[in-house]
Amino acid sequence: MMELNFKRLEAEDVRALSPYFSLRSNLTCDSVIFDSYLWRDYYQVEWALAETAPAGDAAVLIRMREDDIDFAALPVCSDEDLPGYFRVLEQYFEEELGQRLRVYGADEAGLAVLNLDPARYEIRETPDAADYIYDAESLRTLAGRKYHKKKNHVNAFLRAYADRWEYRRLTRAAKPEIWEFLERWEKTKGDEVEVHLDAEMQGLHDYLENMDCFDAVTGGIYLDGTLEAFSVGSYNRLDRMSVVHVEKANGEIRGLYTLMNQQFQIHEFPEAVLVNREDDVGLPSLRRAKESYHPIQMARKYQIIRR
Repeated sequence: MMELNFKRLEAEDVRALSPYFSLRSNLTCDSVIFDSYLWRDYYQVEWALAETAPAGDAAVLIRMREDDIDFAALPVCSDEDLPGYFRVLEQYFEEELGQRLRVYGADEAGLAVLNLDPARYEIRETPDAADYIYDAESLRTLAGRKYHKKKNHVNAFLRAYADRWEYRRLTRAAKPEIWEFLERWEKTKGDEVEVHLDAEMQGLHDYLENMDCFDAVTGGIYLDGTLEAFSVGSYNRLDRMSVVHVEKANGEIRGLYTLMNQQFQIHEFPEAVLVNREDDVGLPSLRRAKESYHPIQMARKYQIIRR
């Protein structure tokens, strides 16, 4: 069996591992490395580099754990190499962990490449984990009848605040402002608490301490010199798709969420064709918010369980 040395995912690993995520088309948020880092503590994320001859043929394998259950992501590699490294992962689970392989978050394109035998593998769709995919130009322009309400909200904001607001690219120096905003945001948000909020906050803290290690970008909107909204996103170059990992805004200011959404795409991802705004984790309020931007498709995800 191939020797695999799994280690905790650290910020200094990100730049070296990121290129592997561009080796095949994948429309889920896991097509970039950011979420693996953001949730590394909650899911106890570890990675190993698997290499076979000839030199350069390699894959990143990601192992996770939740509620005493070990599972993995699909191998991060090319389509051509995916079946072989899937077998490496399966063998590792059986021989090293003494378990049958479990893969969570498998994308449809990856499943199509693997073409797994249903007699050997159970494949379950996880609807609450499906990512919302949008037309990028529509989010930048908000043009057309279906975005009429969104455009009205933005126009109301612009009328109310005129030259009192600005968009800024945020750097590590803005961390104190971001945390001050997040403290206010937590106090004013609704009763429906986001799933795993504490884990997300820890991941954000780690990211903001190590921003220089990431290709991800952070942008914010200031009103009268105070940060009132911010977003964190990455770019999937292969699929020309921006991925919005984090978006927070002062919900008491009409139009601010929509403006943040729009300005982030305009300033940071002008070349994007698609936008992935991740899943709704089964929360009705979040589902309504994401549906209100009129997704053009869903990036469905699946569990693979060895029978």
